[in-house]
Amino acid sequence: MVLEQAPTLDDVFHALADPTRRAMLRRLAAGERNIGELATPFSMSFAAASKHVRVLEVAGLVRRRVEGRSHICRLEPGPLRTADDWLRFYEGFWSSKLDDLGAILKAEDQAAKTASKMKGEPDHDE
Repeated sequence: MVLEQAPTLDDVFHALADPTRRAMLRRLAAGERNIGELATPFSMSFAAASKHVRVLEVAGLVRRRVEGRSHICRLEPGPLRTADDWLRFYEGFWSSKLDDLGAILKAEDQAAKTASKMKGEPDHDE
């Protein structure tokens, strides 16, 4: 018996690493699509599109159901939320670094203005 493992963050980022899969997810955000509809913009075969969908399924980003001969896919947003949470940590990190850089540049600009006033040069901001 094969046990399915829960999707990992690595699975999500692996799935998102491919532009075709990202485009498929974007289309699924508008509603359910069958695999043929997902394949159409890329001029790819059903089999190729199905492989992409399988990667998205392993990552937990897509659910597929079969209705007759149609494989209907829908977006599962939960794993995207997990990836977003992970990225937001680094967003805070970079925002802090950019704030620090802004403060340094402002201090340097103020120091340059003070130095030019001491030399008697006109202020270009006025």
